[in-house]
Amino acid sequence: MADTVIDLNADLGEGFGRWRLTDDEALLTVVTSANVACGFHAGDPATMRRVCELAAARGVRIGAQVSYRDLAGFGRRAMDVPAGELAAEVAYQIGALEVFARAAGSRVSYVKPHGALYNRAVHDAEQAAAVVAGVRLAGDLPVLGLPGSRLLAAAADAGLPRVAEAFADRAYTAEGTLVPRSRPGAVVEDPDEVAARAVALARDGRVVAATGEPVAVRARSLCVHGDTPGAALLAAGVRRALERAGVKVEAFG
Repeated sequence: MADTVIDLNADLGEGFGRWRLTDDEALLTVVTSANVACGFHAGDPATMRRVCELAAARGVRIGAQVSYRDLAGFGRRAMDVPAGELAAEVAYQIGALEVFARAAGSRVSYVKPHGALYNRAVHDAEQAAAVVAGVRLAGDLPVLGLPGSRLLAAAADAGLPRVAEAFADRAYTAEGTLVPRSRPGAVVEDPDEVAARAVALARDGRVVAATGEPVAVRARSLCVHGDTPGAALLAAGVRRALERAGVKVEAFG
């Protein structure tokens, strides 16, 4: 039997100015891929540069976490952005991060939408296609997204590499989508439960939905949210549990 291999990613650089939300230094000792905020939902040039330097020094892959232009709402508010405008804004964010990644001796290796844009691109074919169009403007980069999403379908249509992603610290619906954050229990915070879910997702390709049904979720990358309280300890526990279960943790691609 082939070894089970999984990437471990987290959202990083989610601060602005003197305000910091994510423990970037600690998370970068654990994860293999870093989804770096590009200034639209969080992040600023100095933060982006710092996180890219830290990630490059630790051999962690750098990904552009693109978002709707919603700094006040942390990119989690529903927005209607024309497709052409959204494509340009996605390319703009990737390009900004690429400057700092290259200056650090690395590069942007993939793209992952954030928050409301991520969830919208699961079902909305137009917005998904706009994200992919923006990625293609910046370069033919892999796209990280939910299995079965319109986003990954659009990436396939465009000939871009696709990376299916699962969430160790988010509740799932019976359909395999994420429970909206507005509902109780949408974020799983118990460290033991998060670790157990991570192992089940990586090794068995399944998770138990919030309503109790087993759901098949085949993914190459696992996410632990950087803004969850105690995220660095949570991510470290996930990695230990994966390795103890015989799962090899390494970046995709």
